[in-house]
Amino acid sequence: MLNFIKMSANIEQIIKKSQEVCASAGAKLTHKRKNVLMVLLASATPLSAYEVVDKYKTQFQESLPVMSVYRMLDFLVQEKLVHKLETAGQYMSCAHIACDHQHETPQFLICDRCGSVKEVGIKKRIIEELERSIQNTGFTLAHKQLELHGVCKFCQDHST
Repeated sequence: MLNFIKMSANIEQIIKKSQEVCASAGAKLTHKRKNVLMVLLASATPLSAYEVVDKYKTQFQESLPVMSVYRMLDFLVQEKLVHKLETAGQYMSCAHIACDHQHETPQFLICDRCGSVKEVGIKKRIIEELERSIQNTGFTLAHKQLELHGVCKFCQDHST
């Protein structure tokens, strides 16, 4: 019960911070956008838009069209509350929503066995070095986020 109370308090804090982030950008975290974010916050693994629709219906006893969910997810990504994993076409809540520090560029360590994802920040100097190296080729980056696939510690420890 204590873990549930701690988790509820943490989610309330994250939602409050999310509303502040949206308000400071002149946007609004509507009721349905908030609920989509809560679905992602409650998930241990990233979700596709279709999985969000299914979990939303279960969690809130309300149906949402998948196209509406895509628009809500796009909004949440734009406000940096959610990340889109490009290689998997899935979404996950940002691990640093409630933090008050400057965020680093996200790097995602994706386990190919269990689907878990760990978000790790990349130091600014490393990103700047990569950008300089890429600029020398004449290539322009669209996204700076890195997605690395492998096997997590849990799966390594529990493999046969």
